[in-house]
Amino acid sequence: MTPSNPDPDPDNTPGLEPGGGVPPGETPPAEGSTSEAGPKNDPPKGWAAGPLIAIGVVVLMIVVGLVGYAVLV
Repeated sequence: MTPSNPDPDPDNTPGLEPGGGVPPGETPPAEGSTSEAGPKNDPPKGWAAGPLIAIGVVVLMIVVGLVGYAVLV
């Protein structure tokens, strides 16, 4: 039994150009060309007004409570 040649003859291999190489359009696109394929979803930056107002009210209530406690004691 004779071992087979792992490298086939490039002149007889379909899809190869003479002299080696692959014709244009025969290979898939490079990685960089598919990075912008999906929709753009930029998340909002910063805080919305609602949570900031709620945090401010809670902080104000704590400050008023501590000042009131300090005055009464």
